[in-house]
Amino acid sequence: MAERESALKGHYRTGRFGETGEPGVILTEVPIAVLQQIAAWPDTVEQVGARTAQTAGADSAPGPGAAVAGSRGVVMRIEPLKWWLYGVEAPGIDAEEGAALDLSHARTQVRVSGSKAADCLNRLIPLDLRSESFPVDAAAATGMHHVGITLWHSRDGYELFVPRGFAVSLWEVLLDTAMQFGVEVQ
Repeated sequence: MAERESALKGHYRTGRFGETGEPGVILTEVPIAVLQQIAAWPDTVEQVGARTAQTAGADSAPGPGAAVAGSRGVVMRIEPLKWWLYGVEAPGIDAEEGAALDLSHARTQVRVSGSKAADCLNRLIPLDLRSESFPVDAAAATGMHHVGITLWHSRDGYELFVPRGFAVSLWEVLLDTAMQFGVEVQ
């Protein structure tokens, strides 16, 4: 198996930047161990969803726009017939049921946290990120700076899964936007 290297390696330095005082935004690159996309056919959604949830150690698959954390991984419902399985390998899926695709090398994960994380992201993402509209365990396919990304509101912050080829440019835009709130890069 090829060794993974960060798409952001050498493109940022850690520390505090922007406004002085307590940083309102914390940016962290999170190494992706395993990220699998699971797709079902319209007539196999229930069984593929159940198997995906079982693989993650969750009681059931999440509904549209939601994520569920299990004992072994996280399942995110990113489209009507698709889930992302984070942290655990995909279950065996027959072609008659659906398909699995390894996205581990194709995405870069950036966590945006801190007291001003939602304010920062609302300047870049066309979603209402207030807690009543996008609570913990919400997930959405959206855009940032004209690039399609996936966003998951985890217990640790907002997890952005960005295409590897756009990771550096989106990181720069995110860092520039976060400066106004004071930012700590970890």
